[in-house]
Amino acid sequence: MFINCHSFYSFKYGTMSVEALVAEAKGKKLDSLALTDINSVAGVFPFIREAQKNGIHPVIGIDFRNGVKQQYIGLAKNQEGFYELNRHLSSYRIKGIPFGDRAPAFQNSFIIYPLPPKFFALRENELIGVHPYQLNRIVKSPWFRYKDKLVLLQPASFSSKLEFNAHRLLRAIDGNTLLSKLEVEEQGEISDMLYSYADMVARCEGHSYLLYNAQKLLEACQFSFYFQAVKNKRDILGSDWEDYDYLRQETFKGALNRYPDLSAEISTRIEKELELIQQKGFVSYFLINYDIVNYAHSKNFYHVGRGSGANSIVAYCLYITDVDPIELDLYFERFINLYRENPPDFDIDFSWTDRDEVVKYIFGKYNKGEQEHVALLGSYSTFQSNSMLRELGKVFGLPKTEIESLIFHVGKSDYVPDQYGKLILKYSQVLHGMPSHLTIHACGVLISHKPIHYYTSTEMPPKGFPLAHIDMHTAEEIGLHKFDILSQRGLGHIKTAIEIIYQNQGVKVDIRQVEKFKKDPKIKEHLREGHTIGAFYVESPAMRMLLAKMKADEYLELVAASSIIRPGVARSGMMREYILRHVDPERRKQAHPVMMDIMPETYGIMVYQEDVIKVAHYFAELSLSEADVLRRGMSGKSRSKDEFQRVKDQFFANCNRLGRDPRITAEVWHQIESFAGYSFAKGHSASFAVESYQSLYLKAYFPLEFMVGVINNFGGFYHTEFYVHELRMNGADIQAPHINESDYLTNIKGKTVYLGFIHLKYLEKATTEKILSERRVNGLFAGLSDFIARVDISLEQVLILIRIACFRFTGKSKQELLWEAHFILNKRKAVATGNELFRQAGFRELKVPELEESDVRQEIVDQIDILEFPLDSPFHLVKDQTIPSIKAKELRQYLGKTVQIIGYLVTIKYTRTVKGDVMNFGTFIDREGDWIDTVHFPPVVKKHPFKGRGIYLIKGKITQEFDFYSVEVSSCERMEYWNAGEG
Repeated sequence: MFINCHSFYSFKYGTMSVEALVAEAKGKKLDSLALTDINSVAGVFPFIREAQKNGIHPVIGIDFRNGVKQQYIGLAKNQEGFYELNRHLSSYRIKGIPFGDRAPAFQNSFIIYPLPPKFFALRENELIGVHPYQLNRIVKSPWFRYKDKLVLLQPASFSSKLEFNAHRLLRAIDGNTLLSKLEVEEQGEISDMLYSYADMVARCEGHSYLLYNAQKLLEACQFSFYFQAVKNKRDILGSDWEDYDYLRQETFKGALNRYPDLSAEISTRIEKELELIQQKGFVSYFLINYDIVNYAHSKNFYHVGRGSGANSIVAYCLYITDVDPIELDLYFERFINLYRENPPDFDIDFSWTDRDEVVKYIFGKYNKGEQEHVALLGSYSTFQSNSMLRELGKVFGLPKTEIESLIFHVGKSDYVPDQYGKLILKYSQVLHGMPSHLTIHACGVLISHKPIHYYTSTEMPPKGFPLAHIDMHTAEEIGLHKFDILSQRGLGHIKTAIEIIYQNQGVKVDIRQVEKFKKDPKIKEHLREGHTIGAFYVESPAMRMLLAKMKADEYLELVAASSIIRPGVARSGMMREYILRHVDPERRKQAHPVMMDIMPETYGIMVYQEDVIKVAHYFAELSLSEADVLRRGMSGKSRSKDEFQRVKDQFFANCNRLGRDPRITAEVWHQIESFAGYSFAKGHSASFAVESYQSLYLKAYFPLEFMVGVINNFGGFYHTEFYVHELRMNGADIQAPHINESDYLTNIKGKTVYLGFIHLKYLEKATTEKILSERRVNGLFAGLSDFIARVDISLEQVLILIRIACFRFTGKSKQELLWEAHFILNKRKAVATGNELFRQAGFRELKVPELEESDVRQEIVDQIDILEFPLDSPFHLVKDQTIPSIKAKELRQYLGKTVQIIGYLVTIKYTRTVKGDVMNFGTFIDREGDWIDTVHFPPVVKKHPFKGRGIYLIKGKITQEFDFYSVEVSSCERMEYWNAGEG
């Protein structure tokens, strides 16, 4: 009866979730209905599952519209029909053209047109929809003679007046207009709701054929779908047996490289994995990932394979990952087991500069002509608190200041909103969490065996690759598994550094010698001392502190550190307990014997995701499938709360049956609950550790080139300033941008580093391109007048270059150059002259009056203004240079004593205590460039809050934990700076 229902996947139109729509239908005792979202199929599979669960026959289709004008509705008779509709929608969405008045001649779909003003011949599969308010009109229409072609067209877009009002707000947001100016044509009717059969009979009195025909139409649509059947690309080489034979052959070929002395133990492990991979139907999944990394190798792209797939020896032998599961004793069942329906996760990281080319290769390789098999995975941007308040504020016509005031006061006990404020708060709750629009998943790519349009529609985002209308949860439910192709800056650091090392020193670096790096004494020292600035994943203050406390210099210790620093382990108190047991063998005796047996390597403490499986299986005797439900539930990947609760109850029941101490059981559960969603799989941590070793090798042996690589990839924990500082501390001669030596990016010549023009905040990219092009074609610039003669540039742009000392090679002071620039460029404006004549005039030496030179403090002010950081010591700016301070190197001498130390702020970490109070961890550098770590407890944070960038006078007690020294702050005040006007 209802052939035109909308969920909230009719973005900014419908208001009901799929679950709410089905519940509403069930409440009205409906036995079937069609979901026809507007130009969207995002809700199709959740709708099918929910409808089947509630005993309702689901029919799927699409409401094809140009804007809000309904052109026609398509209902799929079967899967082929869904394919037809998806292809049709995708074609128009990708080309960005409007739908015509007539639908194509579909073979497996029904088309319903809203009652048209003119009569035309209908195809066999086409019908006319009549809305209840059109009943009087239909009697006088020529269509009335063809009652068998007429069906009831009662839209259902919301379930109440409240939701209708919310719908109007969504339409105003979509149209970027005031609610008061929303046109009637841009919104639905308040009657666009679901009704009971009896209500519809009453509304269509005398026209029961409309209901009968609509019901018959729904019954004619039979879309059968098997959710768990794997729909990924398969038969890579033509058949299952050829694929498996090739996978086995390539695995053992790689095994001989990875393990020159291939033992029986390793061969047995490989055979066991291969058997399970074949049994679970994941052969093609491995082969496609293998193909992707082979392509990357052929292009000399660096990659890191991580995720649960890093537990696989097959993946290691195929070079998908660089983590040896034998060496790390990686838990095989975390990777794959008989109960697992989904393939393992392979998160394959590429440099941010290479990822798009890899994605382009995947689309080119696995699409077949017009039959698309590849799409980017979709996601949904949802309305969230503050953004929702802002959108509603605009719709109600509130000025920006009132909207921001409302946001600021929301949630405060003494806040009493006005009339508009009440409405905004009321409807923000109705709309909160509702999908706003389709967006791109961060890294997922779908590759289907049948054309992708059998499962979803696609559209073309700015990325330039088709985007699917399904998200990761839906893709997983229907058995369409994603390939995760990610980008990260860390690999960019490595790739760029290797290129710079070759350019600067002529040395070719083999970055794949990870086994050698693990034993390297220089790298071990860097790890023990926490000298890891710039190195992937181990450079943050917290990680540097952790490594120093652990005195970590072994691979397995770094692997553990990568996971215990994650929020879950740290918050549960297990990070501190791990360090205590790591440094003190006696402390390990406090571990529960069963936990120690399960996890001897981590002293009985859960550190990795698979530890949840181990503990659940061995401590609570849950089955492996139940244990995996627990892990997935904790990590937020499970969508079934009921199933998770059942397994949780079973955990406690089993522990009780086994006679476990209830307090121990509760503590074990607390560990699971507090960290499982935030910890890493061990293979994942190990993958990160491999990349950390590669970065650390470059940092240890080629520190200058490596840091330039970090700077040129604009990614890392710290601001560029502190990578420049690290260069200086390693002996580099840091030079401001130079008109004859600098490039767009930073470069290095010997030990001299010239910052790139890109770092000049106000310099336009077009100006940089002109400078570099002219220099490349006609050689170096002789001086300022020569530069101005050869480069078409404004006075403002020249002044930036002068203020940052780009023309220092001329031997002229900054003041002289500024005077000269004004003279030449003002004269050029006044006298129109040919380029050659001006060039000749430009070489005449100008007589510049005697000008006072600026001191180092003014230089620093200019640097901060233009570069956003100083190149000379910022400590010159402190007004009172007589204030005493100890040095960072002297902290251990003052253990337990209250000291005064001056530090330049690097970064602040904000966190909360158990009571919810804000506390800070600060990182500074002292006058000599050494690092200072500080702890600011809540009372100090309230009394002495940070006041932005600058130099601080810090007072506090020197404390030490695990031989790591820091300042427990009692006061922290930003110091007064010199003012240029004061002389």
